Amino acid sequence: MKSKILSAIKKYDKIIIHRHIRPDPDAYGSQGGLAEIIKASFPQKQVYTVGQEDETLLYLRKMDKISNEVYEGALVIVCDTANTERISDQRYTKGDLLIKIDHHPNMDPYGDLLWVDTEASSVSEMIYEFFLSGQKNGLIMTDEAARLIFAGIVGDTGRFIYPSTTNKTFAYAGELIKYQFSRTELFDRMYELAPNLIKLQGYILQHFHMLDSGAAVVKMDSSLLRKYEATPAEASVLVGELGHVKELKAWVFFIEEEDQIRVRFRSKGPIINQLARCYKGGGHPFAAGASIYSWDEAEKVISDLNDLCESWTI
Repeated sequence: MKSKILSAIKKYDKIIIHRHIRPDPDAYGSQGGLAEIIKASFPQKQVYTVGQEDETLLYLRKMDKISNEVYEGALVIVCDTANTERISDQRYTKGDLLIKIDHHPNMDPYGDLLWVDTEASSVSEMIYEFFLSGQKNGLIMTDEAARLIFAGIVGDTGRFIYPSTTNKTFAYAGELIKYQFSRTELFDRMYELAPNLIKLQGYILQHFHMLDSGAAVVKMDSSLLRKYEATPAEASVLVGELGHVKELKAWVFFIEEEDQIRVRFRSKGPIINQLARCYKGGGHPFAAGASIYSWDEAEKVISDLNDLCESWTI
């Protein structure tokens, strides 16, 4: 499949790369890393990265603004996006050929060419593997591509602590840090928190509710977010904060937005993406998400998570 994707890239003069809404470092890293590799390898091609920007990730990349006409006769590649509803910029259908590159369970097999590897730690890892497979056929790695890909791997592995991290992940990271970019500056930008978010972090650690089953719950409604002057996207950065709590099996964050309540699941053992699918969401076995539309529905989610944790044993 990697060779088929490279053949498609060579065929098209215009390439437009998408990723998912509410992006994270892997979305930006895989999208931008692939774009930089293609630009360096084929300078004559027009390469664009599109999607709604996230202010917290602008240190990684700024998106291109393009007209509908650019899609005519273009190759469209979607990175790190499990289903079509989550593709940022729904013009992805306007191109000539569509490629899906992803590491989530392939519940929505869209696209003309699909490369899905659920064993990969991140799509950024897959992009580096794509480069390795094609470097004898013209693919070139750059310092900027390496920076973006490394950021994506770091983000989706939780700095290499999540179970998805493999020997291959460490090997690729070791190769990427040989390129010229500042890991110190990158880590500072990825993990520094504004004072208001530090205070919100403190609130979370003081007020999370842990159930006897080993499940934990954090609720952040709009009034709480206003109190700490935090956006829903900024609050979502703190979802992993409970990962060090002893005897915790899985947890859920409810983060209120204007038109919905975002549900963020994390787990140390119970498989929670199946629970997320019950609420029209999805994700990885240990990191998943969904959306609900009332706080009453949140109580049902909590009950389901509690049942899941009660039934789970090592």
